[in-house]
Amino acid sequence: MSYYDVDAILTDSQKLPCTFELDVPGLGYLEGNVGGTVKAGTKIDLPMWLGIMLAVSTGNTPESSQLVTLDFPAPLQQRVINALKADPKTVDLRAQAPHFYALGARIMELFDDRTVLDTLLDVSGDDSIPWKRALVRSVSRNETDIRRGQTFKTRAAEIADQAHNPRGALGDGAEFLRGLDETERRLFKAAHEGPKAVKAWLQDLKKTT
Repeated sequence: MSYYDVDAILTDSQKLPCTFELDVPGLGYLEGNVGGTVKAGTKIDLPMWLGIMLAVSTGNTPESSQLVTLDFPAPLQQRVINALKADPKTVDLRAQAPHFYALGARIMELFDDRTVLDTLLDVSGDDSIPWKRALVRSVSRNETDIRRGQTFKTRAAEIADQAHNPRGALGDGAEFLRGLDETERRLFKAAHEGPKAVKAWLQDLKKTT
């Protein structure tokens, strides 16, 4: 994550369900018990950056378990994945997470889940585990790979159609446009303003020739 990348900071602030595997003194404030101990088995939604730090930490001895285990955030749990597989255009991604695609890329660094991977990356075939892990590492380095997936491709076609339809933002497409995540909003803006920029350039070109 870039230190100065606001989008990346906001993505890492997305909360993940975390389950504590050990009693941890002094962290009771995370569940509203200042100065108390978080007991093993306690489940708390924590910002992703904090959950990751705790997940890679262990107890006082080399044999100790990790402090917490992580689970998928709500925007990438099975209910949402099923809806995306059924019809990506009907899902309000912004309501799930303002930076949905960035979140998906980040989560693929942490989990090796074929169902989510297939939905976001549109990968098919019976590939080996090493191949999948290599793909996950590639995704974590470049969010563009996730944007090539089934969900993004299907929604991008609708975004382009709405961007070129002057009545789209005011009619039936208004609800869809309100549900765009930050990546999709940038795409809509580019698709909407691109033809205007080309037209202006051609007009300027005629004036100078």
